[in-house]
Amino acid sequence: MMIQSLELANFRNYESLCMDFSPGTNILYGDNAQGKTNVLEALYMIATTKSHRGMKDRDLIRFGQEEAHIRTCILKSDIDYQIDMHLRKSKSKGIAINGQRIKKAADLIGLLHIVFFSPEDLAIVKNGPSERRRFMDMELCQLDRSYLFNLNHYNKIVDQRNKLLRDLYLNPELKETIGIWDMQLLSYGSRVIERRAQFIRELNEIVEGIHGKLSGGREHLTIAYEPDVTTEEFERRLKASRERDIRLKMTCVGPHRDDFSFVDNEIDIRKFGSQGQQRTCALSLKLSEIELVTRAIGDKPVLMLDDVLSELDSGRQNYLLSSIGGIQTFITCTGLDEFVNNRFSIDRLFEIREGKVVRDSEEDQSGKEEIQTEYLRRDAVDVSDE
Repeated sequence: MMIQSLELANFRNYESLCMDFSPGTNILYGDNAQGKTNVLEALYMIATTKSHRGMKDRDLIRFGQEEAHIRTCILKSDIDYQIDMHLRKSKSKGIAINGQRIKKAADLIGLLHIVFFSPEDLAIVKNGPSERRRFMDMELCQLDRSYLFNLNHYNKIVDQRNKLLRDLYLNPELKETIGIWDMQLLSYGSRVIERRAQFIRELNEIVEGIHGKLSGGREHLTIAYEPDVTTEEFERRLKASRERDIRLKMTCVGPHRDDFSFVDNEIDIRKFGSQGQQRTCALSLKLSEIELVTRAIGDKPVLMLDDVLSELDSGRQNYLLSSIGGIQTFITCTGLDEFVNNRFSIDRLFEIREGKVVRDSEEDQSGKEEIQTEYLRRDAVDVSDE
């Protein structure tokens, strides 16, 4: 699996951009706030339909413009795919795959598998449960379309049930309809819980060996799933919490409150681990993600390292860089010292400055034409963010 090329029009700080990539290691370097991460964000959008920063589509459009376009070509299982994405301020995004319009954004997820690693991910161990749920959900949604379906429906039902709980203040008679939402909540929520438990089991088969090598054999990491409620207890707990839910105007029981912990010799590293231990856990988690995807799809994912090497000490840098052989990798950084010092092989090098590629190690990018926005507009149509 590899990303062959990327074209942007009016995306973030890029008026127009065309890039061709190596199947090996692609380095994007330059000063801060020049647009390096924006390139990775566009690729992340193509894989997941969402920004890794949690931004809305309209916030990704270049200032002063009404729409933006992303086009990328990928190779998967010896088949070429062209993906076109059209972002507009006042409408849903449009997406086409090989010129064929898709109706739902969710239909794109799973075509391109990526593992994204940023400095924020180093804090996933000590951050709140929502960060760990997001990690779990993003990976499962790429690997399992049924999980994506169940999670989307579960989240919608939670939102609708919460709206009902707020409306009860003015319309108490609506209380009789809570049971209807509860049945759907139990159905989709139980499937989410079961798949998350399976995911953590699969992750544990991989992470212990990786973490053992990273810690020099001194630590034995186990990831423990901490569901807010088990499938067996879900119905009883939901009914018991109904009056509390009404009082607080929110759904207090369910997998939207799940978490998972990192345990070493019965010590919860989230609470009692050193910063070094927590960072080693986060790195182990991301490297395990690569192996998990490889086992699931029979192919290696694309790896994106967004300025993460500067946050790691030399030992963790060396381990990470030595672990990514045979994987198409995108790395952003402000300088090249870390690669020179580690004698790391660079297959293609891009210097980014003020939303432009000012240096390409293989060819001059300056003569490439701007992306054809009219052509993209013809290919893409409105889709829903499901």
